[in-house]
Parts: sequence; C-alpha cells; structure tokens
Amino acid sequence: MDRIVAAARDAYGSPEILVNNAGFLQQKRFVDLTVEDFDRMISVHLRGTFLCTRAVLPEMLSRGNGIIVNVASQLGQIGGIELCHYSSAKAGIIGLTKSLAREVSAQGVRVNTVAPGPINTELVLGLSEEWRNAKAAELPLGRFGEPWEVAETVAFLVSDGAALYVGQTLGPNSGDVML
Repeated sequence: MDRIVAAARDAYGSPEILVNNAGFLQQKRFVDLTVEDFDRMISVHLRGTFLCTRAVLPEMLSRGNGIIVNVASQLGQIGGIELCHYSSAKAGIIGLTKSLAREVSAQGVRVNTVAPGPINTELVLGLSEEWRNAKAAELPLGRFGEPWEVAETVAFLVSDGAALYVGQTLGPNSGDVML
C-alpha cells in the first residue's frame, strides 16, 4: 500500500479522497465454508479496507481534512443466505466506518459507508439465477441497481453537500433495507 499511495501522490498530489471498493463474492452454505474461505473473505474486504485507510489517514489527519468512503453491502446490515462470510466482512466494514468516524471526524476527516443492494455487476451476476430471481422479487422497486447509481451516491458523499454526513451508511438498495 505504501508504494501505491506514493505512486498516486507523485502523479496526483496528496490524497484527499479514498474510496475503498474492492472485493469478491462467493456463494456457499455456512456448513460448507472452510477456514480458508472465511479468512480470504475477511482479508480482501475488511483487512483491505483497513490497510488502504491506514496508508492515507495519517496524511489526511496532518492536513486536517480528507474524505473516506467505504463500500460495504446491505448484506452487512441484514445478512444473506449462503453469504455468511461475505455478510460478516461487510458488517465489519460498517463497524470500522462508524468507529473511525467517531475517532477522526473532529480532526477534519469524514468517513462514511455506502451499502448497496444487489447491483448489476459481475459480482452479482455470478450468483445463481435462482438467488437473483428470488431477490429481485423481494425488492420494492422490483429491479437491481446499476453501477452508476452507486457511483452517484459515492459522488455525493465526497461532495461539499455531504459535509454533515459522518459515520453514516447510505443504502442505494432498491428499497430492500429501509432504516
């Protein structure tokens, strides 16, 4: 991460915004999960968010400003069948966001989460057709979201218009989670 941040700093200047949005999805019943399955999921999602944030946060704090947006999932709020390890990792990201926001917001760094519902990406399209059909039928809007709709949520959170948003979880999720 240090090399990546150094290269980004050299090319674009000091990091002002970080969006943690990496991951993968694996559909598996809990009783079939291996320790390796669980560890990989936690490592990519939660540990990855931690490592990326740790690489840029000191500089943001020393400057007294910065914005971090972590991408979780609504499954971190409500859980998901055959997705226990994924849901656990995403719930961890939501918890990390809230704790970090309490720790650093007074020092000028805003931290929030976006927790999308099912979005038409390769990740979701890789789930079983049975799961996708059942999930679409549950959604109040009756459709999965599109990547640009999540991008608009992230764009809002990094804008000046979101100056009062700290430790929040915004959910572009077709009405599946209503908080």
